[in-house]
Amino acid sequence: MTPRAFALLLMLCSAATQAQTVHKCTVDGKVTYTELPCQGGTASVIAVPDAPAPDKAAAAELAGMKKQAAALEKERRKREAASEREDAAINRAAAARRQKCDKAKLDQKWADEDLRRAQPQRQEGARIKAQRAADKVKLACSS
Repeated sequence: MTPRAFALLLMLCSAATQAQTVHKCTVDGKVTYTELPCQGGTASVIAVPDAPAPDKAAAAELAGMKKQAAALEKERRKREAASEREDAAINRAAAARRQKCDKAKLDQKWADEDLRRAQPQRQEGARIKAQRAADKVKLACSS
């Protein structure tokens, strides 16, 4: 709520309050103000004027400000929802990249195991397969 709207709200609320009598008491050179009559010393009553009548223009302006605040709040919520959807999409994409990287690492591990266990006549093919798996890991896991 803006300071101006808050001030208008206070003005409207204060219009509904009743004026009270204020007593000014002077005791031993000290001045105090109270709602109750003085117990000793010099006393005088201060007339407090009635609160001004509510300003219809101020009330209309306050209603306009409330409407504007509601519209701004709605727009903020819309932006936050869009931002949350965008963040969720980014998180899903990152999870998919991690999963692809993990799969490539597992494929490389299996290709390396196949290379170690390969018979001499099949080692060249297993070596090429292991190299290709390592290349896939580089592609999938580079960020």
